[in-house]
Amino acid sequence: MSAEDRRAMIVHAVLPLLMEHGANVTSSQIARAAGIGEGTVFRAFKDKDELFDACTAEALRPDHVLDAIAEIPLDQPLEDRLVEAAEALGAHLERMGALMSALHASGRTKQRDPEQRRGTRKGGRRESMAAIRGAMVELFTPEQDRLRLPPEQLASLFLTLLFGGRRLATDVDAPTTRQVVDFFLHGAVEAG
Repeated sequence: MSAEDRRAMIVHAVLPLLMEHGANVTSSQIARAAGIGEGTVFRAFKDKDELFDACTAEALRPDHVLDAIAEIPLDQPLEDRLVEAAEALGAHLERMGALMSALHASGRTKQRDPEQRRGTRKGGRRESMAAIRGAMVELFTPEQDRLRLPPEQLASLFLTLLFGGRRLATDVDAPTTRQVVDFFLHGAVEAG
């Protein structure tokens, strides 16, 4: 196994542990989860901070959600496409939030890569959002002749509504994914 493959294997094995235990996960737990010896972990990563940074970077990568969006059939109704995409995006946000919450709750508040925090590093937040927006544009494009705005603008508006709503809603008044999509497509005023 190449060094890069070994690092990736360790990261994927450790991510669930970090969501459960945060930064309090032990070296022996890490090694057991990865099915390797502790020494192998620290030949792949110089210390736990470097491993945790790699896990955080992996959790923030949009690859899984981009793959899920790309698999949505473009021949189904736009509403169904948007619901599937919104659910995939919601799951992605929940995974990221769970990891960050667990790390923060266990006392790991620092991030060693300041560019990662600002979103300026290659693969950072801006680049991820641009990729997600591009994937959403593809979902709108088949309806292009019926849309009031260009697919690029609608993708941005939809993501703003979706992400802003999740951040602001409480458990009691949180709209369902289908309600968000319905509101986005049909507005707040009854047709009549």
